[in-house]
Amino acid sequence: MRRVLAWLAVIVTGLLLQSTLFAPPNGFTLAGARPELMYLITIVMAMLEGPASGATAGFLAGMGQDFLSTAPKGITALALTLLGYVVGQLRQYIVTPSPLLPVVLVAAGTAFGVLFNGLVRFLLGQHVTALYLARVALLSAAYNAILTPIFYPVLRRTAEASRTKRVTRW
Repeated sequence: MRRVLAWLAVIVTGLLLQSTLFAPPNGFTLAGARPELMYLITIVMAMLEGPASGATAGFLAGMGQDFLSTAPKGITALALTLLGYVVGQLRQYIVTPSPLLPVVLVAAGTAFGVLFNGLVRFLLGQHVTALYLARVALLSAAYNAILTPIFYPVLRRTAEASRTKRVTRW
């Protein structure tokens, strides 16, 4: 139960930061694009906890983001659920201890996630231009890559602190 509450607090905090501090008109943007904190949280969760937890976190984060936007509900949740599962599966096969691994995975995952989200929106009849989508995907990926060294240690400590500790008696 402690794990669920800790990760829900992380997701709610991310949603609050994204909708206030990084909101488009007056928030911190990078050439007009904002960071996608829900993508960052989902990817880090999948890296640390595996595909099932990554998919669950992606679904919850995506639904939270969808309910705060005017876009059709469920598109972001679909993209983040698939992203969390895929990153969790990929992480099992990557054995490098490089500190750049989270940055690279977050940047690549964000770019692919935003592109997939835009593709689904296009298939559902929303007007999305390919050039605009590519620009937003690359800028959001760059922004998330910049923010990863700041957020990754906090998310890793949250994951470690929320794990149940086994007590062994002699």
